[in-house]
Amino acid sequence: MKAPQIVTPAEWTRARIALLEKEKELTRARDALSAARRELPWERVEKSYVFDGPKGDLSLGDLFEGRSQLIIYHFMFAPDSEVGCRGCSFWADNFNGLAPHLNARDVTLTAISRAPLAKLRAQAERFGWTFNWVSSGRTDFNFDYQASFGEADRQAGAVIHNYAVDKNVMADKPGVSVFYRDESGAIFHTYSCYSRGIDTLNTAYHYLDLTPKGRDEAGLPHPMAWVRLRDQYDVSA
Repeated sequence: MKAPQIVTPAEWTRARIALLEKEKELTRARDALSAARRELPWERVEKSYVFDGPKGDLSLGDLFEGRSQLIIYHFMFAPDSEVGCRGCSFWADNFNGLAPHLNARDVTLTAISRAPLAKLRAQAERFGWTFNWVSSGRTDFNFDYQASFGEADRQAGAVIHNYAVDKNVMADKPGVSVFYRDESGAIFHTYSCYSRGIDTLNTAYHYLDLTPKGRDEAGLPHPMAWVRLRDQYDVSA
């Protein structure tokens, strides 16, 4: 962090008002972007998927829980892993308590991973997570929505992720996909985002962005190198 400029209260207020104008510009731009996102065309989901849930098999339609809108968080948790991605866990720590608010606006939020349901439930219990979380291990769902990638494509450098060729991609990546279900039961894919596109869904990052040090990630091997599973931080630090 560079040394701050120390000013009088009046000078500070003037500087803050100038920044407020930029913040308002960003808010207006974000509102316009959200409106443009809602105007995207839809694609019909023709494929059937079967997920493993706490009470048995679930279709994609079942995940809506009777609502018309579904948000899927693609949680990185490979079948052979014993614990889910620490980055996705960082995001998932934001999910508890959201359901009633989203449900009130006709939205269901569900996390989906390829790992077996037993592993998902063990991690949810470890962290006290209560949000919906199902396994897609028996389906191509994660592969179809650019969240998982086959070994052959990875070796060939032919992976498409975030709508472009990615030559250095892991077997799984995080992301968010949104779906709509109409009165006839037809399901449509309306939106997906990946990479920095999911930053807006991490409340902790937004709080850090308010502080003098910000995310404090300069000089790290990669921006999220500091992130740990919630019970693995050094509490004395």
